[in-house]
Amino acid sequence: MNITRALRSYRSYRSTVNELDRLSNRELADLGIARSEIPTVARQSIR
Repeated sequence: MNITRALRSYRSYRSTVNELDRLSNRELADLGIARSEIPTVARQSIR
């Protein structure tokens, strides 16, 4: 069960990173996110 949960969390993390990475720097700035903060924001989204 823990493996399944970990896999789901990882997929959610990667999906969030990919979606945010597709945004332009301007769009990220509008959201208040710097490009360097994408991994941190993605990690926070799965908690």
